Amino acid sequence: MASSVLILGAGMVGISTALHLQQRGFDVVLVDRRAPGQETSMGNAGLIQREAVEPYPFPREPGFLLDVALGRGAKVHWHAQGLWHMGKELMGYLHHSHPLRHAVATAAYSRLIAHSNNEHAPLIAAAGAQELVGHEGYRYVFRTPEAFDKAAQRAEDLLTRFGVRFQAENAAQLAQAEPALHRPLAGAVHWLDTWAVNDPGALVQRYADLLEARGGCLMVGDAASLQAQGAGWSVNTTDGPVHAQHAVLALGPWSDGLIRTLGYRFPLFIKRGYHQHYTPPAPLRQPLLDAERGYVLAPMQRGLRLTTGAEFAPIDAPSTPVQLAKADALARELMDLGQPLPEPPWLGARPCVADMLPVIGPAPRHPGLWFNFGHAHQGFTMGPVSGRLLAEMVCGEPICVDPTPYSPARFG
Repeated sequence: MASSVLILGAGMVGISTALHLQQRGFDVVLVDRRAPGQETSMGNAGLIQREAVEPYPFPREPGFLLDVALGRGAKVHWHAQGLWHMGKELMGYLHHSHPLRHAVATAAYSRLIAHSNNEHAPLIAAAGAQELVGHEGYRYVFRTPEAFDKAAQRAEDLLTRFGVRFQAENAAQLAQAEPALHRPLAGAVHWLDTWAVNDPGALVQRYADLLEARGGCLMVGDAASLQAQGAGWSVNTTDGPVHAQHAVLALGPWSDGLIRTLGYRFPLFIKRGYHQHYTPPAPLRQPLLDAERGYVLAPMQRGLRLTTGAEFAPIDAPSTPVQLAKADALARELMDLGQPLPEPPWLGARPCVADMLPVIGPAPRHPGLWFNFGHAHQGFTMGPVSGRLLAEMVCGEPICVDPTPYSPARFG
């Protein structure tokens, strides 16, 4: 008789975990309040970021921190309520962002990132989603020669240490590659191994369709109703209670609320983000990060997507798209965005952990319960490898990556 598992959360991490457990013979029920890929997984820049081997540290430069405090620039916005609510976790984030501790986090983080393309590739093929994914890379563009030179040196270091391929492009090469840019720039670091998805929500849905085609079940339900029942776990759905031997909590930014009801206090916080779509008269060929200003432009099926940096605010706080307006003005310095689509800005939340590493593994005090969340900016990238790693742990198989740095037990 096959083992059974409930997966709570139908984003990239949850779907990927479900697929990997299904491949190992589990009967899988995936439960979410919404259709697959309709929350954090659909609102990002659509990048499978093989180059993102270093987690984002808390900025430590005094000038940057002053700009943030005074509300200058587009990289960070904050709510006073958010800083108060997340103060302890943010101090932990600052602590772990010290260069020595950040290097330790990078060593563990990069081991997951290294598998990102290889784990997505078979799922993309099996789901028939090749037309959603481009393999031409992603550019960091720079306005000043000083920033460009520094970034090119850093890229050389990442190539040496992690095998991340890139091409440094001067001003003329960048202008030829992206003729829609009407402002001369100093140059670009073109990351060659990053894949661009032109509809990230659709890719998650394709993975969910694959799960169903292979016999998995998708149900609408309330993750907050999760409770131990006998030797397993149950959750309420619109079709009634569902019971399984195992449960995996993959709720992204909503994970903290549920684990608290189970008695866990992990240093979790969120970074909110926004996007808006435009119809530019001249299209951008590949995604780019305006590295000195902190926003991304990414060609999508719906148009050109402008995504923002981080907003520190409670997950349920009212929308304040201050960064989006600033990023719009900055992006128009580089290219003609055209008009925004007549729709409200999208708002979502990234699930973050103070030590910058995801939480992957068994719940310390609840047999049969497993955690897979806290991937911050890279859940879309790391979902498949995280799903594989967790499935290997559940099944007691040889593991693809040492899970020790991501263990829930690290928080005591």
